[in-house]
Amino acid sequence: MLHRWEILSFLHWPYPAEAVRALLPCELEVDTFDGAAWVGLIPFRLTVTLPGVPPLPWVNSCPEINVRTYVRGPDEQSGIWFLSLEASRLSAVLAARTWYGLPYRWAAMRLDRQSGTVWYESRRRWRGRRPREVISLAVGDLVAPQALDPLEVFLTARWRLYSPRGTGLAVTQVDHDPWPVHRARVLCVRDELIPAAGLPEPVGPPLALFSPGVSVRFARRRQLGVVGTGASCGVVRVGAAGPWPSSGSRPGKDHSLGS
Repeated sequence: MLHRWEILSFLHWPYPAEAVRALLPCELEVDTFDGAAWVGLIPFRLTVTLPGVPPLPWVNSCPEINVRTYVRGPDEQSGIWFLSLEASRLSAVLAARTWYGLPYRWAAMRLDRQSGTVWYESRRRWRGRRPREVISLAVGDLVAPQALDPLEVFLTARWRLYSPRGTGLAVTQVDHDPWPVHRARVLCVRDELIPAAGLPEPVGPPLALFSPGVSVRFARRRQLGVVGTGASCGVVRVGAAGPWPSSGSRPGKDHSLGS
């Protein structure tokens, strides 16, 4: 299975490490840069293809946005931990929740790119709280890889994903070419997803970057060990998978590109 992540934006804010640590399982540690944890909003379009099967945009492709942070695992490697993920394709949401244990939620979403700007909108369809997201960026110049500063490399060069697996923790190796990165200027951010994930509202403008995209392959998930529960280690697992949607959870206006 091959993923294509495209029209992707990176928006990041620094957070106190202890605020992020409270949302992690005991086996993960916050991966900090200059003493700060970093939390990202990453909106993009996902396309999934199988070898030898032509992609069908209304089946294989959908907008997605995730809230993520950066961690070090019990194997002493750095990686990503997802606090929440929104996607407009219900079948993809259910599959990812079932197979990977990831905290996906079904959302009505819109993604537009016109000239030098990109626009993302999302509203959760899940039962209960329905956070919204509006992001708009002006895309700037392409940055040579050697011109990226150490923080930008720290936030974008991530090759491992940690995820829950039953009562344990699993790791997945991710393989793709280095991101082609553009500078970006924030035109609009109206964020409700980061507070919904259990963190304070972000303060100040984010560090923003844009990429036209990369093709991605995933290695087989590998079990790492047993995850401590919130009761046993004082961890609030806000990113856990949450309730199933109800038939009344559909918003009045559908902005999905592929529902």
